[in-house]
Amino acid sequence: MGMSVLIDAANDQDAEQILKLQYLCFQGEAELSGDYGIAPLTETLAEVRAEVRDTCVLVARLGQEVVGSVRGTVDPDGTAHIGRLIVHPRMQRHGLGGRLLAAVEERLAAERDAARYRLFAGQRVPGNLRLYRRLGYAPVATEEVSRHLSMITLEKEAPGPLAATA
Repeated sequence: MGMSVLIDAANDQDAEQILKLQYLCFQGEAELSGDYGIAPLTETLAEVRAEVRDTCVLVARLGQEVVGSVRGTVDPDGTAHIGRLIVHPRMQRHGLGGRLLAAVEERLAAERDAARYRLFAGQRVPGNLRLYRRLGYAPVATEEVSRHLSMITLEKEAPGPLAATA
């Protein structure tokens, strides 16, 4: 192949590829939980386009193909909510998820004054939990969503201005 994967802000033209990739990536989680009505599988193209316009959405591109994506918003109290971290199955286990997560954290801190990061992971997806823990996230709460699904809330503090220059 010989191409590098580049991470950049998503644009309106990426929305359809993001939606298709999201649908592919969340099939396993839906199967594990026994719920194919989860938000990533029912989101519409119009909703993805609105998020691309109104929030921080990054994509990983291999040439013209979107092979990964992540989204984030920041509350007035400085809490960044990160979600929909997806990587095409053929590109997984090569560090791309970690690169996307680091990129969205950096952008949310620089552009939107994030003071801490929060994300959610299904308890039945241990690979995701390992990635988040390895990147400094710690579990702070667990919520039973259904008989088959518990969601774990993980958080970490954003590095302060001194940590960034040290």
